[in-house]
Amino acid sequence: MVELLQDLPIEPDAYALDLLRGVEEHNVEIDELLREYSEHWAVERMPAVDRAVLRLGCYELAHEPDVPTAVVISEAVDLAKQYSTKDSGRFVNGLLARIAEQVRAPSPSA
Repeated sequence: MVELLQDLPIEPDAYALDLLRGVEEHNVEIDELLREYSEHWAVERMPAVDRAVLRLGCYELAHEPDVPTAVVISEAVDLAKQYSTKDSGRFVNGLLARIAEQVRAPSPSA
């Protein structure tokens, strides 16, 4: 995917490149999370936009701890609502919220 960005007429945003590289590097882990928490949805059968948005959100939740959970989920929901099906916002919200509980769970107190 990164190769596709090299042909763009303008330089992509640095954070967008970081996200893309992160999703590519951790794609197996990300898809495993999606499979585990999607409840009866095969990743391959999800609408393409939902799948892409969920992968970005999963990467941010698992590997970008400085980005607040609410921001990750809100941005993903907005993208899904704007570019995918009428039910995609709810689907993305629910799935990323479940994943966030797992990957951003607070550490147990000592």
